[in-house]
Amino acid sequence: MTNNTDESTPAAPSNFIRSIIEKDLESGKNESRVHTRFPPEPNGYLHIGHAKSICLNFGLAQRYKGKCNLRFDDTNPSKEDVEYVESIQEDVRWLGFDWQDRLFYASDYYEQLYQFALQLIKAGKAFVCELNADEIRQYRGTLTEPGKNSPYRDRSLDENLELFEKMKAGEFKEGSHVLRAKIDMSSPNLNMRDPVIYRILFAKHHRTGNDWCIYPMYDFAHGLSDSIEGITHSVCTLEFEDHRPLYDWFLEQLNVFHPQQIEFARLNLNYTVMSKRKLKFLVDENLVDGWDDPRMPTISGLRRRGYTPESIRDFADRIGVAKNDSTVDIALLEHCLREDLNMRAQRVMAVLRPLKVVIDNYPEDKVEWLEADNNPEDPEMGKREIPFSRIIYIEQEDFMEDPPKKYYRLSPGKEIRLKHAFYITCVDVIKDDKTGEILEVHCTYDPESRGGWTNDGRKVKGTSHWVSAKHAIPAEVRLYNHLFTQENPEDVKEGESFTDYIDPDSLEVLSGAMVEPHLQEKNPGDHFQFLRQGYFCLDKDSTKEKMVFNRTVALRDSWAKLKKKL
Repeated sequence: MTNNTDESTPAAPSNFIRSIIEKDLESGKNESRVHTRFPPEPNGYLHIGHAKSICLNFGLAQRYKGKCNLRFDDTNPSKEDVEYVESIQEDVRWLGFDWQDRLFYASDYYEQLYQFALQLIKAGKAFVCELNADEIRQYRGTLTEPGKNSPYRDRSLDENLELFEKMKAGEFKEGSHVLRAKIDMSSPNLNMRDPVIYRILFAKHHRTGNDWCIYPMYDFAHGLSDSIEGITHSVCTLEFEDHRPLYDWFLEQLNVFHPQQIEFARLNLNYTVMSKRKLKFLVDENLVDGWDDPRMPTISGLRRRGYTPESIRDFADRIGVAKNDSTVDIALLEHCLREDLNMRAQRVMAVLRPLKVVIDNYPEDKVEWLEADNNPEDPEMGKREIPFSRIIYIEQEDFMEDPPKKYYRLSPGKEIRLKHAFYITCVDVIKDDKTGEILEVHCTYDPESRGGWTNDGRKVKGTSHWVSAKHAIPAEVRLYNHLFTQENPEDVKEGESFTDYIDPDSLEVLSGAMVEPHLQEKNPGDHFQFLRQGYFCLDKDSTKEKMVFNRTVALRDSWAKLKKKL
């Protein structure tokens, strides 16, 4: 057997699809070619479930030295838009995949698909039907009862050709006529009960304009587009398993190249919805801030939140490819992200809820520049200098006037370490006379403790991060949580909607945060670990005057803890 495997492709657990492909390669099927495709509909933005399919299809092509096409299934102009086409291409590229010169559209094949439809009519395998959608549904029957033939099923060849030509010429209203395959109204598979092949739509197409007013249905266009492109392995999600006999029927009746359709379980993720229709509803109803809202499971939303393509590809590898549907814990996705960001994110100090600290014995005009590692996991990221001055900010939660036992942060009379800086001891607390709110804390520092330790060996348990008040840059910080409160938002009671479970606290905006001054030089999309806070990225809304950071993920890793427990 010829080695058709790309040895440079990272090892990943084998799966049943790879077993099928390797068997085909061994037997010489399809001239030992592997040619896959990713065929999105341009009617919305891609989500994390599509990312799994992208990684699978392009990954298989890479592994077996094959090809993968990007093909838009643009057969429904009433729901499609160039915006979606462009966003999908951006998402695929961002994930790290390249279709090279193999960008295709189902609309590229409209004339050829039309000729295929004529071929079926001439073979007595298709007919023009005048039943409306409700009547077709009634005639179809049920899972336990066979359907019944359309009264138009036995039209003559000439009449069908004439009516289909009139459909194409725009002489009929939408919904008045359809072209249907003539298969078997008693088939146990409802998809085989004379399915619709073409319908009339008077909608301007984003590529063909008004050239066509009849458009092929997905089941007809998909398999034939695969055939035209020479696709060997047509990988799709499990809901198309019952459609496979129809996929095969069209190819067999037309006697064209026959790809193999293989179904795998789609990705379901808890605390989110994976329906493009429902995601579009969230956008259209302004329940989220657009398709790239960082709470959305869209690839653009994950990218804006701060996810990396490497973490998503790792996630896709870890969940693997299965034949049965299941739900994946979102904690695994977050775990993959933390592992990746741990190596690439610069460590910085940012105070989200500032409390003013005055160091009484520090000279008023003095500024010291202290050295800090950018990432202790990667020495090659180097070091940076951070300014220290008499007035600093620490987190409000890092001070308590009357602390409980085992509270190691700052409190009256207690000494703590300032990260990369000095030991300080609280000596006084200034409050608002009317409200009792703590306005500032006064401390003294030990000048011999520079760097965060002393030669006398005294132990200081608490460490706080901080920023110099004189040098800090104001910032807005957006803290994101799951969009839904319920693990399965689609599991709703009668009379409820999935939107009833939207968490009103899924976004918290902190407008008064303070960050290190060198962050002002960074670019949108850059990743950081705010010490003790989590991983953050600079948002596209940022300006030099107003920096905006999104919390990508908190530091706490529930998935890693669960694995350790198990």
